[in-house]
Amino acid sequence: MREVRFPDGTVVRAAALDEREVNAAWRQHGLYLDARWSPTWPAQLVDWPDLATPSDDRAATEAIQHAFALAADGTHVEVGCLAGRGRTGTVLACMAVLAGVPAAGAVDWVRRHHTPGAVEGSAQEAWVLAFAERVGADGQ
Repeated sequence: MREVRFPDGTVVRAAALDEREVNAAWRQHGLYLDARWSPTWPAQLVDWPDLATPSDDRAATEAIQHAFALAADGTHVEVGCLAGRGRTGTVLACMAVLAGVPAAGAVDWVRRHHTPGAVEGSAQEAWVLAFAERVGADGQ
């Protein structure tokens, strides 16, 4: 599990499924990209196939915005998928855009601040740019 601090000061924790802590006292909300997380705590599950992009762009966009807003307000938010790299990295790159990182540099930012393997493939990279367009943000 890794803590990711965005340029605006917002903090989230990113995790792989094998790091799942059922009774983590610190966690107040989760955003999960894999149903195997099976959260019993306040959370949103997004239908997002491994190594791909979300099944529903609008639902994923809204879930990312909601989780980021909670984290920005001080709620302890966890983001996770199976390995904690591809889908989780894509969400973190989108959150980086919301935190002020230019969309064109968001994937590189996450690879420097989370893990070098974050955001797996050109489709996920393109989804970050499309997310920025959907929310009208480009890190400005």
